Amino acid sequence: MRTGRCSWFALLRPAALAALIVGTVFCAASKLGVRINLSPSLPIGLYQVAPGLDATLVEFCPPEPFASMANARGYRHPGTCPDGGAPLMKPVVARAGDVVSVSKRGVAVNGSDLLNSAPLTRDTAGRPLTPWPYGTYTVQQGTIWVLSGYHPRSFDSRYFGPISASLIRNRLRYLIVLR
Repeated sequence: MRTGRCSWFALLRPAALAALIVGTVFCAASKLGVRINLSPSLPIGLYQVAPGLDATLVEFCPPEPFASMANARGYRHPGTCPDGGAPLMKPVVARAGDVVSVSKRGVAVNGSDLLNSAPLTRDTAGRPLTPWPYGTYTVQQGTIWVLSGYHPRSFDSRYFGPISASLIRNRLRYLIVLR
């Protein structure tokens, strides 16, 4: 019998148990309509699926080719979207009829500048980012703009423009968050 040595099995068992527990918690939360956010795009915490079209937060699968790019660059974790990535959770900043202006300075909706909305030309790894074409847009019926003012590096409509309302999986509300 060996003593004083640590076997790999003894080290892997607690890690596997922890992964099983975390996976179970995430799965149970999802089944109960609760979403867990750990990204800097929204306050860390729990969000609840909410009925009603007027919700200020949405969960959606981003459109192509932006979805695949986000996966390839590691902006998203694996998940349940058709491209294999996790859905994004973002605030809705503009709806049908609103006027959105995109410029080097940032995004404005109906003349009001949005916090932390300046598009960047490089990501944290130095790879090029292409902002949505600068200009002024009237939001069309059946589309929304999503943008997170919580973090200047959020991947949102400043890069992929308006999204179809058909991409929305759920409308959300804050449940328990750390601000």
